[in-house]
Parts: sequence; C-alpha cells; structure tokens
Amino acid sequence: IHHSLSPIMRLLSTLTAFAVKFEYSRAFSVQRGAVSVLRTPSFLQMSSDGEITSKPLTLGIVGGGTVGGGICEILARREEFLKELTGSEIKVKTICVRDSSKPRDFDIPDGCEITEDNKVILDDDEVDVVVEVMGGTTIAKDVVFSALTNGKHVVTANKALIADCLGEIESHLKGINKGKAKEDTIQFKYEAAVCGGIPIINSLQSDYPGDDITQIAGIINGCTNFMLTGMDRDGLTYEESLAEASKLGYAEADPTLDVGGFDARSKLKILMRLAYGCDVDEKNIPCRGITELTSVDYDYAKKLGGTIKLLGVAESRGDKISGFVSPCYIAENDSLASVNDATNAVEISSSNLSRTTYIGQGAGRFPTANSCVNDIVSVAKGDKSVSPFNPSSDRKFVQSYDSVFYLRLNYKDQLGITRQCGEICERNGASIHSILQNPISKMSESAFVIITEKMSNTNMKKVVAELEDLDWVQGPVFYMPVLRPDWF
Repeated sequence: IHHSLSPIMRLLSTLTAFAVKFEYSRAFSVQRGAVSVLRTPSFLQMSSDGEITSKPLTLGIVGGGTVGGGICEILARREEFLKELTGSEIKVKTICVRDSSKPRDFDIPDGCEITEDNKVILDDDEVDVVVEVMGGTTIAKDVVFSALTNGKHVVTANKALIADCLGEIESHLKGINKGKAKEDTIQFKYEAAVCGGIPIINSLQSDYPGDDITQIAGIINGCTNFMLTGMDRDGLTYEESLAEASKLGYAEADPTLDVGGFDARSKLKILMRLAYGCDVDEKNIPCRGITELTSVDYDYAKKLGGTIKLLGVAESRGDKISGFVSPCYIAENDSLASVNDATNAVEISSSNLSRTTYIGQGAGRFPTANSCVNDIVSVAKGDKSVSPFNPSSDRKFVQSYDSVFYLRLNYKDQLGITRQCGEICERNGASIHSILQNPISKMSESAFVIITEKMSNTNMKKVVAELEDLDWVQGPVFYMPVLRPDWF
C-alpha cells in the first residue's frame, strides 16, 4: 500500500506547490498595482514524472523577408540564453511568405512550416504569438485584427498600419480584453514600428509616468538623414545624395514616403499619442520634406554655425499639442547636429529629466528584428500592459506653432528689395532678426536669407505667399523653423 500511494502523494505535493506558487504570483501582482512585474505560469505545464516544466512559446511569423529572417537568426543564436531568461523555449512553428518557392537567406528553424496561407497561422490553436513583419495596411491589417480576435498576442513592426489604424486597434484590444484579469489579457507590442532598434516605445511606456513631456524632437527617418549628411559633409546636391542613398539601399524605388517626410510623420503621430495621449489624424500634421533643400541652404547653415536636419517635432503648450515634420536649422553644438548618416535620434524634453536623447540604428535587418525579439521575450516573461498606447487625454492638437524661421529667396536684382521684404514682414507680424547674403558667383543663382524673430507658422505662410507674388522673386520661397528659439 505504501508503494502504491507514493506516486499519488508525490503528485499531490507537486500540485500543492504549483497552487501556492500561482497564488503567490497573483498576490504579488496585486500588491504591486500597475507595475508590470507579473510572472504568471502561463507557459508552465507538468511533465509525466510530476515535474513543473515550461510550455514552449509558439510563434507564427507573417513575412519571411529581411526582418522575418533576422528574427529567426537572433532566436537561433540566442536560443539557450532566451530559454534561461524566460523559462520557456521560444519556437517558430510557421512562417507565412508570398512565394514559398523563393530561396531564403536564413536557415529555416527545425520543424518550421513555410506556407503562403496566413490562415495556417491564424487558425492554429498552438500559436501563441503572431509576429507581423510583412508591412502594408491591407492584408497586414486583416492578419493583426484576426490574430487578436483569435486570442493571440501580436508583435508588429508596421508603423504605417499603427499610424493609420491606432484608434481601431486600441478599441479592438479593449473589446477583446474587457472583463479579463490582467494576467489573461491579449498583448499588442510594436517596439520595432518606430526607429527600428531604438527602444523609444518601451521608454515612453515605462519611463515617464511621473513626468511631463514638454517636447519631442527626432531624426526619425534614416534615408533622409543619410542624404542630408551627404549634402552637408560631402557637398553633394540633392540629386546626387538621393542617387547614393538608392545605390546603398536606403531609398526605395519610389522615395516619396521618405523624402516627402511622410514616413517621419507616421512615426511622429505614434510618439505623440504615447507622450501626450492625443490620437491625431496624421494628415493634419504639417509636413514638409527635403525636396526643396539645396546646397545653398547648407552654405548659409554653415555661415550661421550649424546644419540642417529633417525633424519630427511635437510640443506641449498647456492643454494644446502642436507638431510638425520639416527640415530645421540646428546649431552645431546641439546634440542632434552630430547625428549623421542613417542613424536615428529622439530627444525628449521633460520636467523631471530635462533632455534625454536616444540614438541608434533606425532601420535594417538586425536593429528591427532585435526590437521584435525583445517584444517576443516580453510576452514570454509574462509582462503585461493594459494600455499599449498609454492613456488617452483631452488635449487638443493644433496646427499652429511658434518658431524662429529661416527664409531663402532666389531673386533677380532690382531696387527696393529690402524695403519690400520689410514691409511684408511688418504687415504679417514678422520681426526681422538679420538678412544674410553670400558672395554671388552666378547671377542666375542669386539668393539671400532672412532670419526672423520668433513668430507663428501661420504668419510665416502669409509672408511667404506675399513674397512669392513679387516679380523679382524667382521660384518658391524656401522656409524652415529653427529648432531652438534662443540659438542666437
């Protein structure tokens, strides 16, 4: 009898220990309140010999290209470390691709199925996490929403989808998680969607709950920063720098999203929601790209003692939030001025921390895949976030903002130019700080620059419109804000 009861007693002892561990974990999470330290036994199971073991965290990856391949490579290279860190084996069960016959530039994980049908992943009850790295806003949207509906966590690098559907994603998550205990909630993670390898999403979710963010200013598009570095450092024209970016793979065949500022605008929209709680229609964010910049502007920037960067900027002003994407003049001693090539940087100004700058690789196979893996590991560890986009607020977004401005005018010479500029500025509430003109080598390239005192962008547009109506002004008037109003 003693021998026949021993296995039963051992089983009861093991079950009791499991229950105690589970209840302690639940109690610990309640005591800590909103802090995401919950480590529930979501992926624990009991082996046949009565030992507690970890159930694998099973992944389905939708997209087997650059980023998808990078994820598989990192998971394989760090397999033992990640298993020890999370207590779970992380297993890639299925990869969905457009063309399964196409050779892959990475090793397919052992036992992994390659499919062209995303439903193989979405309808598989064994898949715990759907990793969406295919891009786009059509099929990818269906994949993300179906995965969440089917009770699967989602990890994505898709900034365009989030920027376009942030409100829908948030509402869908709330509906799915309504009434669930925190430990049972479905998670949506998107660190790789903004600035690739820089952990800016996690930082905005975790590091500023007791702080007030006053400004975000970021170099958040690697292609344009590479191009502008070439124009500044190497004296390239816009066309030459674009050709070099295309040659090295930084620019797409159609570079409009990058050079037009639209990629940066999508990222800024996401950062604004996290920092300020307002979900802004990205089409309402003022956006100007780099297509109007010329080598002449860099000549003047150097004369002023600085450089030009394409920035996404958002600022808090009481109960209002402003934001824009534009080339900006930056003084040479500014932390963002030395961020060159395809590197990204985000500077956060806040009441408690003053200025904090995050710098790193904003795109590419391994930087982006690294952020996806970090999100996967977070799920495996049981980290939970009730509000992945941070709580919303009733702050209002406004398109107007104040800045010192730089204007460059190309002209044909005649009497009264300075007087007319002064009169137009005066009519529109613009005070001129200085007028600059470099020596002219070709009359066809005659240009001068006006630096204003701080004024509204609304009035600046009126100044530009009136200047462009003058017969001596040749072509569009180029203008851009100066990042720091106290730079001179």
